[in-house]
Amino acid sequence: MRTLWKGAISFGLVNVPVKMYTATERKDIHFNQLHAPCKTPIQYKKYCPVCQVEVNADELVRGYEYEKGRYVILRDEDFELLPGENTKTIDILDFVDLAEIDPVYYDRSYYLEPNPGGEKAYALLKRAMQETGKIAIARVMIRSKAVLACLRVYHQLLIMETMFFPDEIRSPATLTAQIKEPELHPNEIKMANSLIENLSSHFDPEKYTNEYRSKLMEIIQAKIAGEEVAIPAAPETPKVIDLMEALKASLKATEKEKEAEAPRKKTRKKKTG
Repeated sequence: MRTLWKGAISFGLVNVPVKMYTATERKDIHFNQLHAPCKTPIQYKKYCPVCQVEVNADELVRGYEYEKGRYVILRDEDFELLPGENTKTIDILDFVDLAEIDPVYYDRSYYLEPNPGGEKAYALLKRAMQETGKIAIARVMIRSKAVLACLRVYHQLLIMETMFFPDEIRSPATLTAQIKEPELHPNEIKMANSLIENLSSHFDPEKYTNEYRSKLMEIIQAKIAGEEVAIPAAPETPKVIDLMEALKASLKATEKEKEAEAPRKKTRKKKTG
């Protein structure tokens, strides 16, 4: 993996030199836009409609639109005046319980590994977080952007999750204010709870796959091989109007699945024994 950032975790008076790597990657299938007649990839150019010229990178400046069509220009020296602009530290602010953070705050994940000479301080911070059951809330500058983050132990490494600031989370008040809570019958609640119980399991990330992406890649490979692509008919979804009928049908289906899985679990236990 390519090192994305080098700096240090500031932990009280202790500095832990670290290297940062991107922990996740999107595996989306990307397409280029082609000109249909000649199949040539189209180009995107920076163009000034007033001067009617293509603009080079060295002719660009950053402008903030404070009114429609009116901009204030910010240059490199303006950004140098900002606090923490040139810092290379992950400043730990607080230690909290992981359960206190709602997942809506999480953005991206990054692995942190110790730089040479920082192994002991890194191991100490990691061990202390494991024994206290705490995670760290920190502030860091990444690519000229101030970021809120949390640090936690993951697979014997420290992992940093960048987070949204509270004012970046949109309030759901505009949505919930328009929703009137309907009256729920006790039987409906009981059946919904039973359905959740039937579908409850332990989280196993390996069981979740991107079937859409796999099928799309099959179609692409078939086209590369010059084969005709057969599109299967979509299965019809039965329309269920009554909520109770839908719950009953769902419960019946999940109970059958549960009964089918039970012998498999027993067989596994016997084999293990």
